[in-house]
Amino acid sequence: MAAPHALVATARRLLAERVGAQEVTLLLADYGLTVLQAVSHLPHTHRPVPAHEGPAGSAFRTQKPVLEVAQEPTGHVAHLPITVRGDRLGVLSVRLPAGAPDPDTVLQLGDFATALGHEVITAGRDTDVYLQARRTRRLTLAAEMQWQLLPGGGCAREEYVIGAHLEPAYAIGGDNFDWSAGADHLVLTMTDGMGQGIDASLLTSLAVGALRNARRADIALADQACLADQAVYAQYGGKVYASTLLLRFELATGTVCAVDAGSPQLFRQRDGRTEQIELTAQLPLGMFEETLYEEQTFQVRPGDRLIAVSTGVHGTRSAMGDLFGERALRQILSATRPTAPHETARAIVAGLVEHYGSSDLATDAAVVCLDWNGPRN
Repeated sequence: MAAPHALVATARRLLAERVGAQEVTLLLADYGLTVLQAVSHLPHTHRPVPAHEGPAGSAFRTQKPVLEVAQEPTGHVAHLPITVRGDRLGVLSVRLPAGAPDPDTVLQLGDFATALGHEVITAGRDTDVYLQARRTRRLTLAAEMQWQLLPGGGCAREEYVIGAHLEPAYAIGGDNFDWSAGADHLVLTMTDGMGQGIDASLLTSLAVGALRNARRADIALADQACLADQAVYAQYGGKVYASTLLLRFELATGTVCAVDAGSPQLFRQRDGRTEQIELTAQLPLGMFEETLYEEQTFQVRPGDRLIAVSTGVHGTRSAMGDLFGERALRQILSATRPTAPHETARAIVAGLVEHYGSSDLATDAAVVCLDWNGPRN
């Protein structure tokens, strides 16, 4: 069994034995999903490569193996996407001997990359090596807390595929998304803690922790909101609050229970149309003592795409004072409809950054994109 920090060295040894690999590099996506960085014992000993360009970037973006012809030394480099249950981690690049690899070898390498991804996630509990490899610069303390709170960057099952994105990745404070699936349901939440920096991060951590605690008690969605509301109010006395959207999907029927407790907005794409799902706005968590929440329901059909966005997306203004707003969001959603959910989430944030005029957004921005495939056959 490999030591947690030694997965790359073990992968090199195993692939050299099995397929004659001459070089093996584990590239992990940085928090902003802009570059892929090599895992090494010393940080930044390899130059990062673009996460959406070039052979490795193409493998990451398309989630398909890419074969690159190597000139010196001759041979091929196989770039294999590393994804664990829909969460894109990075790419495994394997330099192979001269001669084109056969399809079975590429398939075996793909399986190996997936297995390595599972090991990376497990090893991350016992070493900082892989978390360090994901950063191009230092995270703020608030961002460190938020990234540790997140479930991942995506999730996939037969019934659905989720892709999500956060910015500013290295200074995020109060925005959060969370999900959990059982045999017959999926619960998804988006939370926007009031304030900036550490204050917002602490508030969101409390709200998300309370929601998880209530969810794991297997109580109704509205009651989950009630208990989280009480926890936040008990701590802050109504001085600050957390805007939250709670969704519970019945996997067999596509029925969605929803509680709109604040400002995140929800859109649906169906049959070429984009529409906002109008939910009854209820009070954010922690604004008043013992707030009662009510559930609403709507239906999703196979082929539907849902997009949830925080206030930092739909409420951001440019330097000229122009609101990003629903029109710009609809344009991006229409243009990215053929792409995978994780690419759509990234494109929305990229459009927001372009509108704002700087990658240093003034407020947090969170996007969750979910493709609904329907019940399993």
